Amino acid sequence: MNYLDEFKKFIFSHYLATGVRLTLGAIIPSLIFQHFGILGELIAFPLGTLLIGSTDSPGPYHRRRNSLLIAIATCFSVACITGLLRHFHFVVFIEIIVFGMFFSLVGVYGNRVNSIGLISLLVFVFNIDDHLSGDMVLRTAAIFSAGGMWYFILYMILQKLLPYKLIQQLLGENFVELGKLLSIKAGYYMAKPDYDALFNRMVHQQVILRENHENLREVLFKTREFVTESTTKSRILMLMFLDSIDLFERILNSQQNYANLHRAFGHTKILRMLGTYITWLSTEIQQIGLAVQSGFPAHSRHDLDEAIHRCQKAFEKMREQQMTHDNMEDYIMLRQILNSLQDITERVKKLHRASTYDTEVGKDYKMNVETDNFTPKQDYNPRILLDNISLKSSHFRHAVRITLGLLIGYTASLFFDLGHGYWILLTIVTIMKPAFSITKQRNLHRIGGTILGVTSGFLFLYLIHDNTALFVLMMLSMILAYSFLKVNYFVASTAITLYVLLSFNFLNPQHITAVLQDRVIDTVIGSVIAYFVSSYVLPVWEHSQINQYMREALRANRRYFDLVAAKFTGKTLDINQLKLYRKDAIIAMANLSDNFQKMLSEPKRKQMKMEEYHQFVATSHMLTSYIASLSTYAQTLDYPQFSVEFEMMIRQIDRQLQAAMDLLEGKTTTVVEVTRESLPKNQKLLDLLTTRKKEIKELGIEKADLSPSRRMISDLKTINGLFELISTITIDEIKILQKIKPVNAH
Repeated sequence: MNYLDEFKKFIFSHYLATGVRLTLGAIIPSLIFQHFGILGELIAFPLGTLLIGSTDSPGPYHRRRNSLLIAIATCFSVACITGLLRHFHFVVFIEIIVFGMFFSLVGVYGNRVNSIGLISLLVFVFNIDDHLSGDMVLRTAAIFSAGGMWYFILYMILQKLLPYKLIQQLLGENFVELGKLLSIKAGYYMAKPDYDALFNRMVHQQVILRENHENLREVLFKTREFVTESTTKSRILMLMFLDSIDLFERILNSQQNYANLHRAFGHTKILRMLGTYITWLSTEIQQIGLAVQSGFPAHSRHDLDEAIHRCQKAFEKMREQQMTHDNMEDYIMLRQILNSLQDITERVKKLHRASTYDTEVGKDYKMNVETDNFTPKQDYNPRILLDNISLKSSHFRHAVRITLGLLIGYTASLFFDLGHGYWILLTIVTIMKPAFSITKQRNLHRIGGTILGVTSGFLFLYLIHDNTALFVLMMLSMILAYSFLKVNYFVASTAITLYVLLSFNFLNPQHITAVLQDRVIDTVIGSVIAYFVSSYVLPVWEHSQINQYMREALRANRRYFDLVAAKFTGKTLDINQLKLYRKDAIIAMANLSDNFQKMLSEPKRKQMKMEEYHQFVATSHMLTSYIASLSTYAQTLDYPQFSVEFEMMIRQIDRQLQAAMDLLEGKTTTVVEVTRESLPKNQKLLDLLTTRKKEIKELGIEKADLSPSRRMISDLKTINGLFELISTITIDEIKILQKIKPVNAH
């Protein structure tokens, strides 16, 4: 890991920008109020800024604007209702049930609405006792909303001043993560690669990239300046994003049979040479990402033309000296890898030029995708909420768990003499998530972060007596807290605890020891409640949902394969449809991987058939990769004279894919017969290969290379090999599903 590049990535990221924006938004008015001696009375103002600002997640301008206004109105209403009725405990219990269920269940409308629901619950918790508003409920609610409006104004100003900044931050991060994916690929070419470890890292990286792509699609394709009213800068940013998607597919479809590759060339230097060059390419892509984030042009660290030329010369020399008619097919595979690297090199060079925002780069740009098909769609029909009021809904089960946790936490705060009992409820609300694995992880991070934050806070207060130094420390803690809130909850929890303690020290230094104790005790109580409720109350275990993700992945791969394969039977390839099906396949693959990763964090008693599920995830990734490789050839090559042979192979693969789908759906009538059927041989290609081997044997490589059929045979051998790999992988999936089926038959 290059720690300097990681630091640069963080410095220029939207995460740090969010942390700084929220911190300054809260601190600036607080300093003004402190100057006039009214901060104690108006403490709800910076709290409103922080909470309302927390709902502001990356997205199109109009969605961010509308969600902030809705959050302000919703939180004002909740603060008024809670504050006016908090002295009636039986009414508070009713509010917990109503608010707990409703604000948790609105998560069915997506992450943006879910964040508004979460903040509304936090506002409810803050107003349960009178520590914040006393008897001036409406006044405090108005001050809180004013703090939210101040953040809204700040957001509007920054949006006008820096309209492209968020795009640059997200796009730059996308390139950095893309570079990391390529660096993982480089590991396959090094000596004695750990295939399982590399695969797991690739799966994790692809999940990250899937999330980045979704955010970028929503922001770019739903922003008028990028679609209809484009400037040079917006055109180039859009061009870079579309190129990044194509580059991602190119990296994805460079999947090889690495065991065969090492068997054939592991004793030579060529694989390590290629691995080093791929590492260089990954560094270049990450540098482009950092440049896009910072707004400065990217500068190449390596001479890519010279490096790829050396790789090609080494290949040609080795081919000339060591290739025979027996190992010809291994060299075809190696040549395809070089062709792929050459293509990636040209794309990287193009992206380097694009980072300069030269008008020449973007002048020929045309939007060639139907943006509506590529943006995440969210339906806000009330019917969706009503349909989820069922124990079959994971959202409803989560809402029940949240509500029960709050009821238990509130009861505990009434029966035990706790100075800040509402911290118990805050812990429960912030820790509990729909997935048990995330709740478990956040629970550990919350307890660990709180203990570390309290310990470090005590040490800072004991050792530092200068208020200016403590104030700077508090600001840095706030920035870290809100920068890492969605990246690393342990760091965020530590920083939040630290800045809360430091702020209490400024407001009420006499009671800081009691605050330290309350923070730890209340957090532990809340965490214990959250753990037991999430474990034993209507839990939704990931293995109960994995069949659905497996079906979606298989269905998406089949659609993707059918569209690509049809080109080899003589049909026209719809590029727009290809990109849409590619996106669907990659999203389905990432969702399946994410689900499996969550399964690994669940209790051992719930981890059934993990080896088989892991194998299915691995084969699904390989299947998508091989189809993506096939699509590259479908877009550039056309060999209609082989359409009959390819059509027979495609028909057989389709039967295999249908058999796998039948197994998932509990239909097993044709499975046995399909697994016994072999893929039809491409006799025309076999005849060509026999002729080619004969030419090499009789004429030698130099003269045989003059044959006009050389390039065609190389392409056809690769295409045919991809069909064979897809067929083999599909049969493997059928066999895996036969092992899983007894557990998950419906």
